[in-house]
Amino acid sequence: MSSTAFITHRDCSLHEMGALHPECPARLSAISDHMIAQGIDPYYVYYDAPLASFEQLLRVHTVTHLERLKRSSPATGVVHLDPDTAMNPHTWQAALRSAGAGVMAVDLVMSGEVKNAFCSIRPPGHHAERQNAMGFSFFNNIAVAAAHALKVHGLSRVAIVDFDVHHGNGTEDSFKNNEQVLMVGMFQHPFYPYSGADNPASNMLNVPLPAGTGGDEFRQMVTDIWLPRLREFKPEMLLISAGFDAHYEDDLGGMKLLEKDYTWVTEQIMQVADESAKGRVVSMLEGGYVLSALARSVGAHIKVLAGI
Repeated sequence: MSSTAFITHRDCSLHEMGALHPECPARLSAISDHMIAQGIDPYYVYYDAPLASFEQLLRVHTVTHLERLKRSSPATGVVHLDPDTAMNPHTWQAALRSAGAGVMAVDLVMSGEVKNAFCSIRPPGHHAERQNAMGFSFFNNIAVAAAHALKVHGLSRVAIVDFDVHHGNGTEDSFKNNEQVLMVGMFQHPFYPYSGADNPASNMLNVPLPAGTGGDEFRQMVTDIWLPRLREFKPEMLLISAGFDAHYEDDLGGMKLLEKDYTWVTEQIMQVADESAKGRVVSMLEGGYVLSALARSVGAHIKVLAGI
């Protein structure tokens, strides 16, 4: 079997929030082009993401949220839900594909068809709260995947690792005080969405870091704080909110990670997965807005997942 699934869908490139918006369709083509140019693509198997069902979405979102989003979907043009987050006629379908990708990834990994999976999807998800779309996010893709692993596959402990430059407030909203889920995250602070630093729930290991944080400090934090807590938790699956906007070249954030740091942290996560989770890892794209840096960072991440 191929060890790694690469899950995406052309619908994800039809969602667009405006000509100058950083969360743009070119993000996905930059990733795919880099995989081909670097000869990485033969090492994984492609899957088309299915549409998430309402049943799957309702594990982490309210009916009100789904109905409001569906109602907001425009027939033409662009409708803003907030200054950063907008829908065009294709957004609803793209968001369903993005959430569905995580569900498919969990199913593929749990069945043993693949060892791990990367979901190259947009819109991203980790800012979407139970009742609220925000921060470029409509459905919380990683939360939908984690809830699916718990509910359908009967896992009792799932860990979510979030290394996006922004706090995954929506994921925290979905799982705070849920003892079956441990979320370990780092984020630039103070910074959008201005949450996560004060009184997080006991199952949320949030590590605020200052702007300018580089690879050495990041690795020290992972080694000293994240890894002991993950090992103590003994997750049966690890899910990654894989945002690459903490990269040195990404001017939406102010941190200084490099591709080699993403390689390293992926290796650490894989090691924990090998110890307690039979190697089961599902990674889902979140942020990363400078196309070249994003593509190189995803390439580094996938090379570790695929063992190349």
